[in-house]
Amino acid sequence: MTRSLWKLIAVLSVFGLMAAACGEDEAEDTSAADAAALAQAQADADAAEAEAAEAAAEESLMAAEEEMAGPDLGEITTIQLIANPWSGSAANIAVAAQLLEHIGYDVEITDLDENAQWSAINTGELHASLEVWPSGHGQNRIDFIDNPDGNVVDAGLLGPVGQIGWYLPAYMIDETPALASAEGFTDPALAGLFATAETGDLGQILHGDPSWVTFEQDIIDDFGLQLEIVYAGSEEALLAAFDGAFARNAPVLSYFWTPHSAFSTFDLVELELPLDPDGNKYYPADNLFKIVWAGLEDGAPAAWEFLHNFNYSTADQVSMLGAIDAEGKSVEEAAADWIAANEATWSAWIPS
Repeated sequence: MTRSLWKLIAVLSVFGLMAAACGEDEAEDTSAADAAALAQAQADADAAEAEAAEAAAEESLMAAEEEMAGPDLGEITTIQLIANPWSGSAANIAVAAQLLEHIGYDVEITDLDENAQWSAINTGELHASLEVWPSGHGQNRIDFIDNPDGNVVDAGLLGPVGQIGWYLPAYMIDETPALASAEGFTDPALAGLFATAETGDLGQILHGDPSWVTFEQDIIDDFGLQLEIVYAGSEEALLAAFDGAFARNAPVLSYFWTPHSAFSTFDLVELELPLDPDGNKYYPADNLFKIVWAGLEDGAPAAWEFLHNFNYSTADQVSMLGAIDAEGKSVEEAAADWIAANEATWSAWIPS
């Protein structure tokens, strides 16, 4: 082979090596670019995932804060409840007070009679009463609820249905069947079976608290009954009178009502009362209802909603009355026990 040919081959080899080297450099550059792009894409995905997680956490925290904050309590943070002087009212108020505190309110309870409460609620001094017996408050409804200038609102039915009447032991009627109706008490001899040193020749009919709205004197006067009202003073005093009479198998006649736990202890029979001169019952069945101050709607919206929702059965109330009267529990203890056993009922009252 000639020297010139060898030179040509050498030159061509050099160019080949240079071309190969350039190809490798280009491949390396392409691979690096692809890796960088993948890394950037992964970084972007990680950033998006982190941002989404942060947003989800923030949303969860806000939801938790809202749940912890609970319903809108409003500007009024202390709710003023009224307890009337009988155990059913006290039981209702104890349940409501404990659940209002659960919602987040402070609660103050004022003992007040059923007549004075209307003006106190109308002015906003007090906020709610939970057991109004409508048969005795027709005029108050006109003056404070139906009146456009009134500030008392009917907050709906409590649930239990009440019945006021005159009651005496079943053994008295067994011995003297004529005592089953008020007509028997037009006979001085029969009415005299219930006479006391305080009433002389007239029979005694017991009454409780003088503030209670009742029609005993009207019934006595309208039908010439040989009876005189004696005020025992309280529900507790009436129960003590029943207890004493039943222990001696003695006569006793009293104003009383249902629902009440006393009927599980004493065999009491309701006396048949005549209709009033207009043909109506003196004591019709009472669908017990609640009254609240109108200012709670804006001032304490959660309490307003709760008090409207508050509703349970006669059996619910009687179970607490039995715990109070028969088992000796305090009103607060009986209410707490009822709450612990009946979450399915009261949870529906709590505003969301």
